[in-house]
Amino acid sequence: MIRSLLPLLGLPLLAIGQGAPPAHDFYVCANINRDYVIGSKIVTLNGTYQRDPASGAWRHFGVNDTTISALAFDPRDRNVMFTATLNGFFGSRDGGVSWRMLNDWTMTEGRSVAVDPHAPDHVYVALTDGIVTSRDGGHTWARRENGMPERGRYTQVVTVDRTTAHRVMAGTEKGVFLTTDAGDTWHRVLVTATTVNDVQQSPHDAAHWIAVTDTHGAWASRDGGTTWARLDGAPGEKAIYNVAFDPTHAQRIVLGGWHHGVWTSEDGGATWTARNAGLPEGARAWRVGVEPDGGRLYASIFKETLFYSDDFGRTWQPDAALAGSQVHVFVTLPRAQP
Repeated sequence: MIRSLLPLLGLPLLAIGQGAPPAHDFYVCANINRDYVIGSKIVTLNGTYQRDPASGAWRHFGVNDTTISALAFDPRDRNVMFTATLNGFFGSRDGGVSWRMLNDWTMTEGRSVAVDPHAPDHVYVALTDGIVTSRDGGHTWARRENGMPERGRYTQVVTVDRTTAHRVMAGTEKGVFLTTDAGDTWHRVLVTATTVNDVQQSPHDAAHWIAVTDTHGAWASRDGGTTWARLDGAPGEKAIYNVAFDPTHAQRIVLGGWHHGVWTSEDGGATWTARNAGLPEGARAWRVGVEPDGGRLYASIFKETLFYSDDFGRTWQPDAALAGSQVHVFVTLPRAQP
């Protein structure tokens, strides 16, 4: 069992608006290691952070691990959570105070983790050589990859349909795969010759999904993932790392990529605009995300810091608290009721 050695870090961050308390909790998985090299005496703090809605500070919790790439929660109990890491995947059942490795040597290099909100005992983890699932809340695990190619099972992301139990999308190096039976069988719904880096479902329209790729641009489905069409006008050729929908505005979507930086759409993906003015020159967006209460747009810029925008990318401000960070994922949850 692993315990966090540094459970709390108070870091300043500008508060997001005034008035009613936020309806959501906001988390990131981040590395703060700009000046760190192996053997350095520099102390860095990496892993999972939660923003304090009252003070705006970022609170670190869990393991100090530079390889944490994803975080997911059991909707029945906020104290139960899972992370994906280079060594595999970890679970906590006490709110992140203590953690236990859940995988064996055959299941390593976790990329993404997701919990089915309609079947919370079902947990899915994307690995560099496939997908593993648990059907007992993370106690036991099995590979369920029937229908996936024998070669080319690298999986970058798994995303659970928020409206339908046992329905999951997986972004792989061969395209997007869909299961409707909790992983017993998979079938490919989008064929690509490049890795799918992210697949996300609109919070406004459950039938609307967007997938982004390394070299084939962005793709959208309006029928729940059955058919897909390329998004004309969105950046292509170079990697898009992730896509995020604005939970506060049904037409707003944002893309983040290494060469393209930040691109936004305010008409549901019909047209796209680069929103890099105000970011460091040659901004390389590691990940983008949108805060669900005020619609604040975030961009993690490689070797810089986390930037935020309150006008959907027209102007940007740096968050000095996370200077030198790389944010791997933004996670929001409905706030737990007292």
